[in-house]
Amino acid sequence: MTANDDKDRKLVEGIFNELLNSIEYKTDASDQKLIQRAFSLAKDAHKGVHRKSGEPYITHPLAVAQIVATEIGLGPTSIATALMHDVVEDSDYTLVDIENMFNPSIARLIDGLTKISGVVGMESSMQLENYRKMLLTISDDVRVILIKLADRLHNMRTMSGMPAHKQLKIASETLFIYAPLAHRLGLFSIKTELEDISLKYTEPEVFEEIKDHMETLQRKDFEYLNKFERKVSEELSYANLNFEIKKRTKSIYSIRRKMKNQKVRFEEVYDKYAIRIILEADKEREKAICWQAYSIVTENFNPNPARLRDWISAPKSNGYESLHTTVMGPEGHWVEVQIRTRRMDDIAENGFAAHWKYKEDSSGSNQLDRWLLRIREFLDDPENDSEDFIDNFKMNLFSSEIFVFTPKGEMLTLPKGATALDFAFDIHTEVGAHCLGTKVNGKLIPLSTPLKSGDQIEVLTSVKQEPKEDWLSFVKTGKAKQRIKQSLKKEKQLIIGQGQFILERKLKVLKLKATHSNKHKLVNFFGLKNPEELYYKVGLGVIDNGKLREYARETSGLVNYFKQRIVKSNYAKTKLDEKSAKLATDHLMLVFDTDEHEMDYTLAKCCNPLPGDRVFGFVTTADGLKVHRDDCPNAVLLQSRFANRTLKAKWVDKKGAFSTINLLIKGMDRIGIVNDVTKVVSNELSINIKAIAFSVDDGLFTGKLTIEVADKLGLTDTINNIKNLEGISSVSRVGKFN
Repeated sequence: MTANDDKDRKLVEGIFNELLNSIEYKTDASDQKLIQRAFSLAKDAHKGVHRKSGEPYITHPLAVAQIVATEIGLGPTSIATALMHDVVEDSDYTLVDIENMFNPSIARLIDGLTKISGVVGMESSMQLENYRKMLLTISDDVRVILIKLADRLHNMRTMSGMPAHKQLKIASETLFIYAPLAHRLGLFSIKTELEDISLKYTEPEVFEEIKDHMETLQRKDFEYLNKFERKVSEELSYANLNFEIKKRTKSIYSIRRKMKNQKVRFEEVYDKYAIRIILEADKEREKAICWQAYSIVTENFNPNPARLRDWISAPKSNGYESLHTTVMGPEGHWVEVQIRTRRMDDIAENGFAAHWKYKEDSSGSNQLDRWLLRIREFLDDPENDSEDFIDNFKMNLFSSEIFVFTPKGEMLTLPKGATALDFAFDIHTEVGAHCLGTKVNGKLIPLSTPLKSGDQIEVLTSVKQEPKEDWLSFVKTGKAKQRIKQSLKKEKQLIIGQGQFILERKLKVLKLKATHSNKHKLVNFFGLKNPEELYYKVGLGVIDNGKLREYARETSGLVNYFKQRIVKSNYAKTKLDEKSAKLATDHLMLVFDTDEHEMDYTLAKCCNPLPGDRVFGFVTTADGLKVHRDDCPNAVLLQSRFANRTLKAKWVDKKGAFSTINLLIKGMDRIGIVNDVTKVVSNELSINIKAIAFSVDDGLFTGKLTIEVADKLGLTDTINNIKNLEGISSVSRVGKFN
């Protein structure tokens, strides 16, 4: 053995003994034996390998295990895993070996860490698919990412000897993914250190400038902070509270962020330092004692009312609990005061790992479960392979949060910027899908309205409501987007299926074969991407008979056919004398269904029905109610395949003299609202609808209805019946529409 080997051996054994000593108080003999075996295997796997700094490679997993044990607070299984986290990747040992020598739990953790290393290693960039794989490992077992954070922290602490371009890449990656993860998991100290070290390599000049300012400020204001602390200590002691006070300055990165966000200079960041009051209290008296301490502080120093943050009544989703206030200290300096108990401080520093020490406190673990569930729901979205994936990922998993309430007072956490519709989907998928409208604090608001902390939301639903495509433009959460896309995809597939049958029928009428070649010619003719898009537009009625005839006319060999066909076809009936047509419509009107309702409709262009023709109504997905002749070329297809969407229709004589009345209707938009309004109106005294127009703005609709009524009683009954419809908020009579 060389002198260097002996030196390395002593170094490694010394570090390992420090690890064992630091966890002696929370491990028994079997735990120590497990950790010793893990160390022996890792030492053998990395034998003869050195880091770029010259130290034996085993010092790295030892350092990671130390962070896992003392800075995060995980147990023996995680410590053993940390010691062996690079073994499978860097040696001949396999996962099967690990499972046989240790247990399946450790093997699974190492497998997760190995997968992360494969996609986010020190030499590679994190691409879209890499994020997905990494998140999958997080959602399987959160300990994987906790150990990975310890691994990243040690690498950040020891990367001073790396080339500048690698330092920049790793620091940028850390700011983007690892620091937000540490924050989300409640690891405040690790998050702060990762941010500061990252800033050191991404903006070195800025880092050094702020660091110098802070060191100067600390020397200058040391006595000032001591004076402030002494006064607070005296008052707390006088109240017989048991406490500890810690002084701290804001992190360099947080000051830099404030300077950028608020566009201010260093001197204008006014709460650069803070004191933390850590109180000893029983669990049941924690809140009362914290508020008592707050009262004592604010009685002696004037608080800034805009700077009070109560995370005791409503903890953050990462389990953070604390009272924050900013007060005006001696000599006109603002000082931030943080007030929390010992338990709260432990959780604030060590995150979710600390919850395991407080078995009676399940709030943190419940919040963690909700966050992991949100990850799984986000990853389940098959549409998350777009360029927006990373932005959506950060929005849904790392953004700031708001706290809102159900009508029964249950508190829910949503990402900042979430809308009323996001809230509905967060309650339940079906609630969101059938959301007709929302009331926030008792007031009806558009679905797209962003929510604020403290809002109480009531969701109004209807079984007739279905997700709409424009909802995607304003929902923020991954859950809402995923469910809306799934629903729209099902509806689109239905329309595509309908469109394919309709197209084949129409082509047959036009004497064109529904061949693969012809369909692709149609796709090219209309500038579409594929046959599915063609079927979809036919199903919606966007590509109608007129457009298909235009295609046929431009198809060689069919010009003469159309010249002959146009004379013989029903299309020629549209050339009837306009005067006779007007006479016919003067005394005839269409009514629908067995109850003979008047409804809003358009005449189908495929058969151009005229007053007096035998007809039926068909409810389309895009253009409302269309009227076809009984002998229309599409009649058999429509009445057989879509019987539930066909309505009986007939022409009837108009009778009597009526007054024309304009009604203005307002309410929440939903599927079938036009049909319901026309139905209820037509059922009252054979009331005729002369004109109807509905406009929708962000989930709220305005209807303009012109009707003919025989008397005031008929008008009153009509208005009352409309008001009783679901979603209607007001009906008023107006002289004329604007």
